[in-house]
Formats: sequence, C-alpha cells, structure tokens
Amino acid sequence: MAIKIGLGLYPHLMNRESFAFAAQAGATHVVAHLPGWARRVGRGLPPSSMWTEDELGSLKQAMNDAGLEFYAIENFEVEHWYDVLLDGPRRDEQVANLHGLLRTMGRLGISVMGYNFSYANVWGRVMGPYARGGARTPAYLAAEAPVETPIPLGTVWGVQYDQAAPAGTIGEVSEDVLWERYSRFVRDMIPVADEAGVKLAMHPADPPFGTLRGTARLVWKPEHYQRFFDLHPSPNHCAEFCQGTVAEMNGEMSVYEAIAKYTAMGRIAYVHFRNVRGTVPNYVEEFVDSGDVDMVKAIRLYHRNGFDGVLIPDHAPEMTCPAPWHAGIAYTLGWMRAVVKIVEAEDPNSPVG
Repeated sequence: MAIKIGLGLYPHLMNRESFAFAAQAGATHVVAHLPGWARRVGRGLPPSSMWTEDELGSLKQAMNDAGLEFYAIENFEVEHWYDVLLDGPRRDEQVANLHGLLRTMGRLGISVMGYNFSYANVWGRVMGPYARGGARTPAYLAAEAPVETPIPLGTVWGVQYDQAAPAGTIGEVSEDVLWERYSRFVRDMIPVADEAGVKLAMHPADPPFGTLRGTARLVWKPEHYQRFFDLHPSPNHCAEFCQGTVAEMNGEMSVYEAIAKYTAMGRIAYVHFRNVRGTVPNYVEEFVDSGDVDMVKAIRLYHRNGFDGVLIPDHAPEMTCPAPWHAGIAYTLGWMRAVVKIVEAEDPNSPVG
C-alpha cells in the first residue's frame, strides 16, 4: 500500500493551468473544493442547482488529461443542504438531492465526499506574516479574534442563502441538538454511500472550539472522533482528517496518537497535511517543516498503520515572490514527496521517531 500525494484546489483554480501545475509539482490526485464553482463557470446556474454528471464528468476529464485523478469533492454548496443542517422544511428534499450526488459520484468513480457539519464553519481566522521568514499564513489569535455574534436567519457558513429571511438569528444550537441532527444525517446518507461506493468524510471543528457563535461543534478534541465513528460501522463513514486542526486541539490524545489510532481503524479517507505552531486559542499555520509537529514521524505513522489514501496540503504559507500560493504549495508538495519515498523505503521495525 502506498500513500498518495494530492492537491486541494478551490473554485478559481479549477482549470487546466492549475491541473498542469499540480501534475508538474508531483501531485497525482485532486480534492476539489466546489462551493462557488457553479457560479464561476459562466452558466448562470443558481447555487441551489446540484452539480450534474456532465459537469463533474467534464471536470474529471480535464484532470485526467493532465494525468490526475479526481479523488474527492470537498464540501456541499450551502444552498444544497442548509435545511439538513438546520432541520428545516426542505430537509427531506435536500437529502434526496444529496443522495443523487453520491450516486453521480459513484458512476464517475469519484471516491470521497468531504463535508463539515457546522453552522459557523471556519470563523475568526486572520492572515498575516506569521510563518517562518514573515510568510503570510492563516492564524487564530485570541487578541485579534472578532467578537462572536449570533448567526442571522437565512445564513450558515457565513453564506446568506435566503435574501428575504426575516430579522433574527438561528439562536443557540446545543451539543445534544447538533449530535441528534448529525446522527440523522449519517443514518440517511450512509446507506446510499454504501450503495454508490463513495466515502463520506467529515472535517473536524475548525477552529477547534466547543462552541462558536452560539452553536456547538462536532469533534473539537482528537478523542471525540471515537463518538463520531461509533455512530455507524460502515467503512464509508470516514474522517476527513485535518491533521493541522487536530494538532491545534487541546485534548487527551496527541496528534500522533490520533493518527495511529484512526489510520489503524481504516477510517481516514484523506488527510489535510499541514503543520502548526501553538494550540487554541493561539496558533499559526507554519511551513510543513517548521511547526510543532514532527511531520516525518506523522508520515511514518500513516504508512506503518496502513494508510493508503491521499495527503494534501490544504493550505501552505505564501512565499514572497510573484506567485506566492504556487511557491508555497510547490515547496510543500516537494517536501511531502521526498519524505514519503524515504519512509516507504525504511525498515518497518525501525523507530517511528
């Protein structure tokens, strides 16, 4: 079994030039963050329209033409599932549409559907020259965090899906309510995922706080993943294992213990492979080789516990040059490819780190 190296691409990078860059930098797989994509390609489709087999098939073909595999979609459009999150009147209709997407993905051979079951999503981060050498990078800094405000009606994930929503907020969402809604989602979705042969992979709470903007969060400590996995035994009920977020947590398990345990269970679909410095409420995303985590040790743990999925650098510090993002990503991919090759050639009985 071999670890695969991939690249996560956002809507504005979903083009042949980016696919060529990914292949040139050594990636073999793509994780496509699609929310916003339908609005970018000039077809005039509303955000609520589900991605079709023709659209996803064309995207897959463009990746294949560059020598890449379309491995995963990351995140539903907010308009695809806001009432699934909120237990609203269109919930059953939206669940049925998500079922259709999983079946489309199965027919196309797209292996994984990543998602983040939350209301505030990624909120409160700042960008600044915090990484090595003053490279621009995301961070969460308590002194610079905005004041937490309730989430307005007609909005989740910072996206206003209902322009005519009345004044007011969604109110507080307790841990019990969140887990009940999420458990229903798992029960509704996993049978179809099993039928389609598609893994459903959940991202942990980012930033990893127990509550944010009055709403509870799922999996904000490494050990919480066990409750998540206990909801359903299907091998298609998986983690989108954001190693950076796990390293930012203050839990009983270390990031190394979490990697070892959950890879050995075979329940990690793919990994956001990034390094960090610090933990909540103050952390900075660092270069792959300069944060608090021993990333060589991490790769050894993935390999020796049987992980043969995809590692992607979901973010990388931006380097000071005419192409800041591309330089940071290329640096990270080169480091990852080199270390994976070395680790896979090692004696498996040698120390992990």
